[in-house]
Amino acid sequence: MTLAPSLVWVLGGSLAAYVVGLYALCFRIQGRIQTSEDYLVAGRKLTLPFATGTILATWFGAGTVLTAADEVRHSGLRAAALEPFGAGVCLLIAGWLIAGPIWKMKLLTLSDLFRTRFGREAEVLSAFIMVPSYFGWVAAQFVALAGMLHLFFAIDLSVGILIVALVGSGYTLLGGMWSVTVTDAVQIALVLAGLLLLGASTLSELGGGSYLLGLARLWNDTPPELRNPIPVESVQQFIDWLAVLAIAALGNLPSQDIVQRISASRTPVIARRACLLSGYLYIGFGVIPVALALSGRILFPDTLSTAILPALAHSFAQPLVAVTFTVMLVSAVLSSIDSGILAPAAVLSENIFRHVNGGRLSSLSLNRLAVFLVASGSAAVAYSGQSAYGLLEDSYEVAFVSLFVPMMLAVYGWRCSPKAAAASMSTGIAIWLIHWVTGWQYLAEPFVPLHLPASLGAMTASLLAYVVFRRRR
Repeated sequence: MTLAPSLVWVLGGSLAAYVVGLYALCFRIQGRIQTSEDYLVAGRKLTLPFATGTILATWFGAGTVLTAADEVRHSGLRAAALEPFGAGVCLLIAGWLIAGPIWKMKLLTLSDLFRTRFGREAEVLSAFIMVPSYFGWVAAQFVALAGMLHLFFAIDLSVGILIVALVGSGYTLLGGMWSVTVTDAVQIALVLAGLLLLGASTLSELGGGSYLLGLARLWNDTPPELRNPIPVESVQQFIDWLAVLAIAALGNLPSQDIVQRISASRTPVIARRACLLSGYLYIGFGVIPVALALSGRILFPDTLSTAILPALAHSFAQPLVAVTFTVMLVSAVLSSIDSGILAPAAVLSENIFRHVNGGRLSSLSLNRLAVFLVASGSAAVAYSGQSAYGLLEDSYEVAFVSLFVPMMLAVYGWRCSPKAAAASMSTGIAIWLIHWVTGWQYLAEPFVPLHLPASLGAMTASLLAYVVFRRRR
């Protein structure tokens, strides 16, 4: 997509001014950071608007507005099982099942829960599993935003990834959770307004000025096989789709970013309501990128290799509106990057570094060192060349197969056994790794005729391992 030189300069200047504004805001917030609790959970002082905003902004990033939209354009509504529907359902489940119990435990990290219920071994093991699982998620944001820089400014992808990593990690280093929360509130408001604006412009274009005709054309001109959100052509396709939905809806539950925001809320009622409200908003607004993706198939049938939302913005909107929407799109990705970096950094500093530090560095210094290391690791994964959608799915699967079972048992205190927890985590991740390395999509693919998705098989093995080792106690 070629932009007019004047628009390139306006867009570049707007993005630069936006980044400068973010950093200025974070510098002002630094005075609030006195302890690890301030840095990691904002002093446990978030009100409902801030708690909801930071949850929604954390998740409403590249996975929803860029990566999943492009996947839906190619594969249809069934690809929305991962994003936004599965992830949105996860937030609702968090509000229904875990927000209240997690808040009452006064945790800093998810691994603190494993230490409390299962002991030190489970704490460390969960941390070693959890921290790398975020690298793929953050890397997906790096890749998606670097792709935008390449699209608009012809910046090489490798250079773009470095720029995005430096910007995203920089203001996270400054203010921790306070920086994330305050900037998230601004960013998500811009993002949602931008999606509504682009959605209206695209429907108007589809319908020749009429929104209703645009909706009718979107439905009629989209092939029936792409309109079906649930594949019913065969039992195997349905099981595969169900596995993807489960990965997003359940694999995201044992995540540090959810625990961090629940713990940062002022009360358990706020924590629960923030998860539920953000879940409903996530699904509701997540429908817009999905509809835009299918609109792109109709309006740009010969450009399926181009990121669809930026293409729509710069094709149908006025230049000023297009620039504004692009800044909003960047906001969506940056709001996920800062949260995605801070979450595993908290686990790395509190549950690994703290045990080996020996008092040489302060808690805040450990937290900031961890932020730097997580950002570096994520950038390394981004340079691996894997697609953003693949990175997202892999990162969700790791937690799903190894941490989901012991976390739910720990939350509800069901016969907590340290050995059983360690066996559960180890079994799940080991089976998943074997299949990831070999490329097998189904459990023991060459040897078992039943095509059970590897993620479901590994999670089931994780549960069985817990039950078996619990009985040996």
